[in-house]
Amino acid sequence: MSRRYFGTDGIRGRVGEPPMTVDFALRLASAAARVLAPDGGSVLIGKDTRVSGYMFESALEAGFVASGVDVLLLGPMPTPGIAYLTQSFGADLGVVISASHNPYDDNGIKFFDHRGRKLSDALEARIEAELDELPVTRESSRLGKAKIVGNVRSDYEQFCRNTFPRGTNLEGLKVVLDCAHGAAYKVGPNVLTELGAELIPVGCSPNGRNINAGCGSTRPDLLQLTVPGVRADVGIALDGDGDRLVMVDHAGQVVDGDQLLYILAMDRAARGTLQGPVVGTVMSNLGLELALQAAGVDFRRARVGDRHVMEMLETSGGQLGGETSGHLLCLDVTTTGDGLINALQVLAVMQRTGHSLADLTGGMRRLPQVLVNVAIAARFDLDASPRVQMAVRAVEAELGDRGRVVLRPSGTEPVVRVMVEGEDDTQVGTLARQLADAVAEAAADQQRLIS
Repeated sequence: MSRRYFGTDGIRGRVGEPPMTVDFALRLASAAARVLAPDGGSVLIGKDTRVSGYMFESALEAGFVASGVDVLLLGPMPTPGIAYLTQSFGADLGVVISASHNPYDDNGIKFFDHRGRKLSDALEARIEAELDELPVTRESSRLGKAKIVGNVRSDYEQFCRNTFPRGTNLEGLKVVLDCAHGAAYKVGPNVLTELGAELIPVGCSPNGRNINAGCGSTRPDLLQLTVPGVRADVGIALDGDGDRLVMVDHAGQVVDGDQLLYILAMDRAARGTLQGPVVGTVMSNLGLELALQAAGVDFRRARVGDRHVMEMLETSGGQLGGETSGHLLCLDVTTTGDGLINALQVLAVMQRTGHSLADLTGGMRRLPQVLVNVAIAARFDLDASPRVQMAVRAVEAELGDRGRVVLRPSGTEPVVRVMVEGEDDTQVGTLARQLADAVAEAAADQQRLIS
């Protein structure tokens, strides 16, 4: 079954435009209840700090209550926190209202099942099929109830602290934490402070409209200036809903998801606790693959999206995987990507070994990789475009066997992502722009034909 609304990470779009409207959210809650909680049950609803979260929260609450499902409202809470609490509360599902790293005038809705795992493609397709039906309102005796749940943040904070090695702490470590004015703005500082870090918080003053604005994991510029400026040991950048992680070393250099995955894999391999292969994606830097292979660590590539990384880990028996963007999975400590917990895993390696973040990345050489986002008005089949395919073949021929090309439509934005990777910075940049121009021209040709 094809999916009309669900993308790489739930449903996402500009607030007030389909599908991110109040009436759609109500229908979505009713459809999800019929698929995931047909006999009633309970749902946890959390959100990030966007001003539009209030209205979507109310619409989802109405749809679930009308369907006979009890609603527990958590308020602002990191996405991985909702995954954890869904499981610990024994709820039938969890719902997150967030557009992750997108600007505040976007929003989104994503689901977790009763295990705290993201839904499969098949379940998302079943929910979409139910959207054609009118929302259900049960008789009064079968309606659900709704209540605000207090003091659950401390439960999640305790869970995060418990993932840090027993008998150790963060004393002596000066940390700058950027929460992107998002969902982790209270949890993050609390956890790091309680573990003993000397903390300098930035991006922890949300006002509903500043989420991800010039800060967070997609805009670490402020963190790069702040860490060396205050002589901190390390910087941590989360995104708006707290599931992505990017770090900055003491010199202000960004350490991305591939490098963090390398650090965690090498540490687990050295301690003999690494199980199964390490899983990246087609976008993971070739330098990660080569470094792990040199260390005798099996590395595999999944489709883009942490759900697909999760699926490959489950089928291969692995526990460690992730994406360049900072979506990392440490399944030996939690069920989903958790930016704060993953940061604690890296900080634990620093404390255990006495090495700086820069030292720990030294064994991996990132090959030059250029990513260009090409805006498109409508999706089109890249494989069916002669112009695009001819351009791809030309670039691949010039790179030979020392580089890679990846083209893929974004699952969350109206863009095609063009990635070129090779050994020479100048060549890679030139080829990426050349290929991006071909994609833009092909998209324009299609739009002219449509109009």
